[in-house]
Amino acid sequence: MKPQTIIKTTLAIALFFSLSLGGQAQTVLRLAYAENSQPIKDALHFLGREIEEKTQGQVKVTYFPDGQLGGERELVELTQTGVVDITKVSSGLMESFSPLYGVFSLPYLFSSKEEFYRVMDNPDVMDTVYQSTAAQGFIGIGWYDSGSRNFYMSKGPVRTIDDLKGKKIRVMQSVTAIRTMKLLGASPIAMGQAEVYTSLQQGILDGAENNEFALTIARHGEVARYYTYDMHTRIPDILLMSALTLEKLTPEQQRIVSDAVKASIAFEKAAWDKEIEKTRALAIKQFNVEFFDIDKKPFQDAVQPIYDSLKSTPVLYQLYQTIEAAKN
Repeated sequence: MKPQTIIKTTLAIALFFSLSLGGQAQTVLRLAYAENSQPIKDALHFLGREIEEKTQGQVKVTYFPDGQLGGERELVELTQTGVVDITKVSSGLMESFSPLYGVFSLPYLFSSKEEFYRVMDNPDVMDTVYQSTAAQGFIGIGWYDSGSRNFYMSKGPVRTIDDLKGKKIRVMQSVTAIRTMKLLGASPIAMGQAEVYTSLQQGILDGAENNEFALTIARHGEVARYYTYDMHTRIPDILLMSALTLEKLTPEQQRIVSDAVKASIAFEKAAWDKEIEKTRALAIKQFNVEFFDIDKKPFQDAVQPIYDSLKSTPVLYQLYQTIEAAKN
């Protein structure tokens, strides 16, 4: 059976049983996501429970977890067509659908988690970003913390910017991420997350950059045990909803979904902090990972050309200015 046929069959079966529950007609929201850390998974299921409870079962959420329907790009495309109603993807991926999401790939944009939260919770910043994909059939409805992205290396830690010179570093498929690595003196290699472990093991990569969960969930700590907090980016995860789905919800149901999203964001923030501490402890105990703090100033100075060239992209520059104002 072809993969597309499997997907359609799976969705049809799930939809049939969901509509048959209790013999009552229901609006069924299909929520699909790729592999994620536990706080994200828990927040998504919290979201579903909130929607079902507050609509008194009129809206039901069915789940297709852990890449059952494909990776994040496939899930965005399924959301565009309404096959998937809600999904969660990295804003790094969203840069290829709307250039506005590229602002979150700007290096050292946020100096602290608190500053980041102020911006992400500010509708004056985020509403424009969320609506920027409406013409493509989907919009953003919320965000989740995905921590800071930092370097982890196989042969030795990054203590100074010179330690990155010539090093082969895995990055996401992002123009900004690639340029950042080049300005820091590294040799960026864009590849899928599934290939990173083997590439580190075989020496194809010298290191990668991600949050702490990559060390344990993907077991990268087995092959790269030097983790340096330079916090070059805080790239949020974005909740997306199909425009077709939004249209089929009543105004009251739309309000309930919006409130449920806000509640799930608060839930995820608290869960994230607790799980990060557990993950650090596990990485140390299980893989002997060492963690390092460094002076970030030389790194920040090196990427200044990215900010100097922002004015050549007026829409992105305007959003950057809005973010700078919202930080305070």
